[in-house]
Amino acid sequence: MKKILVLGGTGFVGRHVCEKLSRLRWRITVPTRRLDNARHILSLPLLQPLEASVHDEAALTRLIAGHDAVINLVAILHGSAAAFDKAHVELPQKIARACAAAGVRRLVHVSALGAALDAPSMYLRSKARGEAALQAAAAAGTLDLTVLRPSVIFGAEDRFLNLFARLQQVFPVMPLAGADARFQPVWVEDVSEALVRCLQDSASIGQTYEVCGPDVFTLRQLVQRAGQWAGVNDGQGRPVIGLPDALGRLQAWLMERAPGEPLMSRDNLDSMQVDNIATGRGPGLEALGLTPAPLAGIAPGYLGARGLRSRLTDLRRQRTR
Repeated sequence: MKKILVLGGTGFVGRHVCEKLSRLRWRITVPTRRLDNARHILSLPLLQPLEASVHDEAALTRLIAGHDAVINLVAILHGSAAAFDKAHVELPQKIARACAAAGVRRLVHVSALGAALDAPSMYLRSKARGEAALQAAAAAGTLDLTVLRPSVIFGAEDRFLNLFARLQQVFPVMPLAGADARFQPVWVEDVSEALVRCLQDSASIGQTYEVCGPDVFTLRQLVQRAGQWAGVNDGQGRPVIGLPDALGRLQAWLMERAPGEPLMSRDNLDSMQVDNIATGRGPGLEALGLTPAPLAGIAPGYLGARGLRSRLTDLRRQRTR
């Protein structure tokens, strides 16, 4: 029976990964800052949550010891340069050293599509530096590494399409920064299944996979479809108004200063200068035996799916009056 350490196991993707590992009857360890964060996965068999800081290298080494493999899902979308470095650069460096110290070679690491040392955003540059640290350890012979680079991930609990749908239930129009940015959304179930298959297939060692769905959308199209699928404005959604760069950056700056986690930041806009779509330079989900699910086949089911279905129902009601 395999024993897997899942870093970031209480997050959006992590919960799906843990569920799939549990179905395989593998033992799963999920460290978390607070045990309450693990409440959504506590019922999974063979899963043990532990209260620990993964940024404490000594504690991380103790956590990794005795496991067959590590999955790293830890990431942040917003923050300062120091915060991005801590999550995306320093933690992978610590993981590499801790794996070497604990004698655990297998690591599956989730990075980001578009990660590059010369990328326009702190997020993408930090992701690239974290990858580079792990690739250096793999080249030195201390890690059996697989890297996944997903596009934006959607699913029933996402903070992406759900957010756009909720905003359209409040506002009559949607002013939108980065409206022409392109994405290739991928279903969380496909991402989590890809992670598990990488652990099952030694041929994935040394590979970097571009994890994308089958279709490309602009951000404007994604916002429009979120409103339509949620049934906003009788399934039409709200008008989307693309903002010029200066106004878009002002919008992002204001959102950064709103209470709670930002809806968008200037660094997010910087990331969107690079199309978030597959380059074709690396293998995709198909190389793992997966056919990625289309957005239109999944999202209406959790956003409400009123849209066209609702209008047809209204027409039927009118005819029976």
